[in-house]
Amino acid sequence: MASSKLLLAAKSLSVDPGAANAKNLLAAAARAVTESINQLITLCTQQAPGQKECDNALRELEAVRGLLDNPNEPVSELSYFDCIESVMENSKVLGESMAGISQNCKTGDVPAFGESVGVASKALCGLTEAAGQASYLVGVSDPNSQSGHQGLVDPIQFARANQAIQMACQNLVDPASSPSQVLSAATIVAKHTSALCNACRLASSKTANPVARRHFVQSAKEVANTTANLVKTIKALDGDFSDENRERCRVATAPLIQAVDNLSTFASNPEFASIPAQISNEGSAAQEPILRSARAMLDSSTHLLETARSLIINPKDPPTWSVLAGHSRTVSDSIKSLITAIRDKAPGQRECDHAIDAINKCIRDIEQASLAAVGQSLPSRDDISLEALQEQLTSAVQEIGHLIDPISTAARGEAAQLGHKVTQLASYFEPLIVASVGLASKLTDHQQQMNILDQTKTLSESALQMLYAAKEGGGNPKAAHTHDAIAEAAQLMKEAVDDIMVTLNEAASEGGMVGGMVESIAEAIGRLDEGTPPEPDGSFVDYQTTMVKFSKAIAITAQEMMTKSVTCPEELGGLASQVTVDYSQLAHQGRLAASTAEPEEVGFQIKSRVQELGHGCIFLVQKAGALQMSPTDSFTKRELIECARAVTEKVSMVLSALQAGNKGTQACITAASSVSGIIADLDTTIMFASAGTLNSENDESFADHRESILKTAKALVEDTKLLVAGAASSQDKLAQAAQSSAKTITQLTEVVKLGAASMGSEDPETQVVLINAVRDVAKALAELIGATKCAAGKPADDPSMYQLKSAAKVMVTNVTSLLKTVKAVEDEATRGTRALEAAIEFIKQELMVRFSKDIPEKSTTPEEFIRMTKGITTATAKAVAAGNSAQQEDVISTANLSRKVISDMLTTCKQAAYHQEVSEDVRNRALHYGVECTNGYIELLEHILLVLQKPTADQKQHLAVFSKRVAGSVTELIQTAEAMKGSEWVDPEDPTVIAETELLGAAASIEAAAKKLEQLKPRAKPKQADESLDFEEQILEAAKSIAAATSALVKSASAAQRELVAQGKVGSIPANAVDDGQWSQGLISAARMVAAATSNLCEAANASVQGHASEEKLISSAKQVAASTAQLLVACKVKADQDSEAMRRLQAAGNAVKRASDNLVRAAQKAAFDKAEDDSVVVKTKFVGGIAQIIAAQEEMLRKERELEEARKKLAQIRQQQYKFLPSELREDKS
Repeated sequence: MASSKLLLAAKSLSVDPGAANAKNLLAAAARAVTESINQLITLCTQQAPGQKECDNALRELEAVRGLLDNPNEPVSELSYFDCIESVMENSKVLGESMAGISQNCKTGDVPAFGESVGVASKALCGLTEAAGQASYLVGVSDPNSQSGHQGLVDPIQFARANQAIQMACQNLVDPASSPSQVLSAATIVAKHTSALCNACRLASSKTANPVARRHFVQSAKEVANTTANLVKTIKALDGDFSDENRERCRVATAPLIQAVDNLSTFASNPEFASIPAQISNEGSAAQEPILRSARAMLDSSTHLLETARSLIINPKDPPTWSVLAGHSRTVSDSIKSLITAIRDKAPGQRECDHAIDAINKCIRDIEQASLAAVGQSLPSRDDISLEALQEQLTSAVQEIGHLIDPISTAARGEAAQLGHKVTQLASYFEPLIVASVGLASKLTDHQQQMNILDQTKTLSESALQMLYAAKEGGGNPKAAHTHDAIAEAAQLMKEAVDDIMVTLNEAASEGGMVGGMVESIAEAIGRLDEGTPPEPDGSFVDYQTTMVKFSKAIAITAQEMMTKSVTCPEELGGLASQVTVDYSQLAHQGRLAASTAEPEEVGFQIKSRVQELGHGCIFLVQKAGALQMSPTDSFTKRELIECARAVTEKVSMVLSALQAGNKGTQACITAASSVSGIIADLDTTIMFASAGTLNSENDESFADHRESILKTAKALVEDTKLLVAGAASSQDKLAQAAQSSAKTITQLTEVVKLGAASMGSEDPETQVVLINAVRDVAKALAELIGATKCAAGKPADDPSMYQLKSAAKVMVTNVTSLLKTVKAVEDEATRGTRALEAAIEFIKQELMVRFSKDIPEKSTTPEEFIRMTKGITTATAKAVAAGNSAQQEDVISTANLSRKVISDMLTTCKQAAYHQEVSEDVRNRALHYGVECTNGYIELLEHILLVLQKPTADQKQHLAVFSKRVAGSVTELIQTAEAMKGSEWVDPEDPTVIAETELLGAAASIEAAAKKLEQLKPRAKPKQADESLDFEEQILEAAKSIAAATSALVKSASAAQRELVAQGKVGSIPANAVDDGQWSQGLISAARMVAAATSNLCEAANASVQGHASEEKLISSAKQVAASTAQLLVACKVKADQDSEAMRRLQAAGNAVKRASDNLVRAAQKAAFDKAEDDSVVVKTKFVGGIAQIIAAQEEMLRKERELEEARKKLAQIRQQQYKFLPSELREDKS
């Protein structure tokens, strides 16, 4: 089989040497043949110990060496960062296996030696594959290279399947074939025809060519049908190996061979072929360090294995051991250089750096132009017209806008594309700046000049931010922490593009120049006819909703333009710009809607209607420009009004085309929304019933409503049948069925609510049972409507059809359950049993729905998860009590409670399990025990049913067994929830935990203040004031040091507090709750004081560098930080071990805060002293004036002394008041 694959791959390569991936397929086939030969030699030859294993490994290395010869094709599906991980993992495995080879040579353990050689060989092959893939990605990511594109189908797969099916068919009809050979051939035929049908299905879903899509679908049907006919004859042949049956089998193989042959011929169409990558000379040069290291690794590994092969025979040869050690070092060095080369050549990083430099230069240019514009000295460009500059600027901005999403996508997960996209982006910024400055130079309005230049600068800065975020993301899908920054930068860039486009369009339209807008609309019309649309992210309904919004917006703007043409023509420019923007969005959504519409005629109609609307918008925009140039021209006004009316009519045609596209599915969406509202209303009614406030407004009895409920429920069953049938029929019938089912469930809900109310609030549990029954029906109907919407228009064998049938069964089950509940609700002897049966069915359905493969939209915390599991413990105890009492009222109460607690547990279990910080292993455990707990609870309820039917003492004793199983599952769930938090799991009510939370909160507030400091810059001053500027820089640096040190201090205090808990000096559940609680409060108080003091220091530093505060305030703030730090240290030392690691870190952090505070105080005091020296006093020479000057100075001195004394008293009072509220640990008195 391996040889036939090799020949097929060789044949394919010889027919088309340039085919994408053909060389890799040939290499893979050659490796498979090598492995087969290795196995054959191992089985058939006898050699000296360890020789076969070494020879096999050497052959494997030789087979993979070809991957490094010319890596212009992808070797595997690994991303660049996956390659780095693969290299790291395989290098570790190789190191261990090399040590094993050496060790086993010394001990003479031949089997272990052979195993180590095999592991080393596999690791080296993995390293080579990763290096080849990484070098391909480096080469193809070069901006001058062209990446390849995967074809629609793999012709080699089709040819291989064709050959295998033909050989199997020959074996089938061969008279010498034994029964086992016939069955084996039948298995091969089934396997390959199934693979072909799947490949056709995938190809038909990917292609945008309707002819090709139909051909693939038709070919798959032919292959499937002919295979089915052949299987029938094979079964007959297997029962009786007669000549007649063999002849029938031969006849049946002919159509299958013909169908597969036709399909293979069609699949080999060049239209579906892959396009190979073309790597530039620069890309090849970038690949070389990786390839060189990988080749050196293979060469040295080959020598190592050859040396080991001789050593295992003669382990006493010292020179050979030194040679082996030398080769081991060479292998290690080459792997290190390989890792370094791969990391250094990460795709896109160099291009990001170049693009950042280019855009920084553009920002400097635009800033120079802005300064010139402010000084009214921006030279006007006379070599080009204003309109041409507007068109150039508009074109550059549009191209930049088109690149935002591709760069964002590449930065998050397509490293190979990142370099191309950022280089392309940077190339548009130079023409953008040239056009922007040129346009500003020609504008006479100064405000318009500044708007254009400022918005261009904003766009450049947002692009710069985007590039920094993209560089950090690097195309690594696992760098999730960068993805938010990338998305935010992309959004800012889009807003900057939109702003500048609106300004450009308004500026152009004010002068009557609408060429840019017309071109933009024409470009949007043209894109509707482009080949393959982008991969749709949503459904037709999603695109329809957005299109309706933009269509209506265009109609409203057109109406407004009719009004403004008479009253205020100068405002037409802004309205024309709005029409342009809205139409561009409409056309984009229209293209996606047309590609997802069923049938294709509807998609074609939507596309043509949107294009007609586009032409109407062009005429409207042109008339708006013409009217602005001649506002009094009545003829132009009439034309504009006619164009606006035509646009309004074409909008209505677009809306009608959209409506025709999915009348039935739209009705399903509306019906689902109505049913969702009904379920919410029923939840509210259950709350009222549980509270005992659901009463009838008159004296009706339940019997008055019973017939009405039964009649409406049966009508709903009929509507359900129509709804299921509607999925396979026309959109009109589907719409009617959806509307009818929504109407009937509304009626059913109302009559059931009236029936429940008529039972009186004396029996609320029975009311809840009845309302729960109709809620189950409504929920099943919502699921059924959703399944119908998804299955509409799909073939009978589509998976969505199976989901529809399953939903229909659930619907029928729930309606039947409602009918049984209605009949049993007045029978006190059976209504508890009925409620329990309904609850069991509900829980089973919840388990299926909640634990489907869909990822929940939101996640929850482990604490919330544990809170929900506590409800199950309560419900289990109540269920056991109900089983023992066998009272119908207890059973009803248990049934109602069971529904709620199990539903809540399943919801929170899945939400907590899919939290982004939860590992795969813990997630699987949580889901497993969630299912275990639910199944155990179902078994408990089912056993209660059995007890109700046969209430024996033996049966009641078994209740404890089932309840223990549930309790065990709940315990496992709680342990899993604790594992979700890892070592950080704590009891949230513990005072020491509250203390730690406060400590971490204090650390966070200090870090926030530090970030604020980072953004501060000294205020601008005259150039000669260098000393003062130095001082302000010192202030900022010292304040930043203090913020960093206090942050470390508070985190160290948190670690010390956690250590105390671990040592038992502070109980996680305190033995002396008051004592530990007081200590925790002391720690909290001290941490808050540190955070508050640091925050005050940052504010003082800010005010100081901005010139709004004195050095004295800064000194006071710094001293307060030092004082509060000392108090925090005292609070921590109260119970801590002085020699512990955490306390040493805490003391070091405290010392760092003190040093930083002292530095700041010294800097501020020096500045104050220098300032005092600079304050020269001018002494008056006249006698009287001199005496007056002395008196004034003495007066000021006395006043200052009095103020100082008052300030000291005030400070003492403040400290005394605060001292009263301090915890005992922070008080320094020794009494």
